[in-house]
Amino acid sequence: MAHRATITVETRGRGTYDVTARVAAALEGGPDLDGVVHVFCHHTSAALILCENADPSVRRDLEAYFARLVPDGDPRYEHDAEGDDDTPAHIRTVLTQSALVLPAARGRLDLGTWQGVYLWEHRTAPHRRRITVTLIT
Repeated sequence: MAHRATITVETRGRGTYDVTARVAAALEGGPDLDGVVHVFCHHTSAALILCENADPSVRRDLEAYFARLVPDGDPRYEHDAEGDDDTPAHIRTVLTQSALVLPAARGRLDLGTWQGVYLWEHRTAPHRRRITVTLIT
């Protein structure tokens, strides 16, 4: 049995956006059973991460690390149709995740105390991102 919902996230540009509550809300109306929650981002320049939710410096450190690892405007990148952040955004997405599989207990998201689900926008400009949440029991 599966229950599926789609959420849309408006980003303000590069950064992490806490979508934990929205993913949890997408499960409402589904079966009250144990299973897994599959969360999928429908984009090639944004990702999903399960990350520390208490200290935002963790996510800032991740962003700083990726800025060094995959810098914008590197002259070695061929694909720059949408700007200096085009190829870096795609590389960052490949190095992170387009989907997460999370536990569900009695139809609810079952995360650890310090865990949150985040959309990681890799583009510098604002975007509208679509995420599909599927509870599989």
